[in-house]
Amino acid sequence: MAAYSTPNVLRPPIYTGRHYGFTLVEVMVALTILSLVMLATTTGLRTLANTQVAIERMTARVDEVRSVSSFLRDTLQSTVTGSDVGGLSLGGSTNSGSTFFQVFPNAVELKSIVLFGEGYGGSYLLRVAQESDRLVLRWLEPGRHPKPQDWERAPSRVLVNDLDELRVAYRREFSGDWLDQWDREGMPELLRLQIKASGRYWPDLILRPQP
Repeated sequence: MAAYSTPNVLRPPIYTGRHYGFTLVEVMVALTILSLVMLATTTGLRTLANTQVAIERMTARVDEVRSVSSFLRDTLQSTVTGSDVGGLSLGGSTNSGSTFFQVFPNAVELKSIVLFGEGYGGSYLLRVAQESDRLVLRWLEPGRHPKPQDWERAPSRVLVNDLDELRVAYRREFSGDWLDQWDREGMPELLRLQIKASGRYWPDLILRPQP
């Protein structure tokens, strides 16, 4: 009689003590590594954002320094001179009383040619001064020596916001001492403006008014 063979039957695997899947230690290690990666990524992105903001602020500050310095330099180099030796004429009379150039510890006043836009500009009396926490340009039509109340009512334009300090000084001679008390003896050889804004000092702006 032929032997009877039992067909193969699919049987479930027999576990011999080894469990399949992640252990608690492995899960904790993976989570720790993932947390470190996320922390490093977040820190890097935050640093990049802060760097971008700092660069934008620095760029804006450099542009502000450049534009204001260029304007002041052009203004001083466009001073309107009269027949007085070393004086600035207000127009009309050319006697000694017609000159106009004044220096104060935190302001300078002069007559110059300035352009405010296309088709708008000319010869004006100008005052660049610290007013509270701003550097302000004011202008008047020439014709007479302005009084303080005239400047208060004059048109104005803010040159610098968040101004901490403005110091104005001048030299009578190129290598002389810097003075901040005006002696009313005509145009100075050099004019220096020291500006501090938003807690930072600008490079000293040293100008040479054109005689």
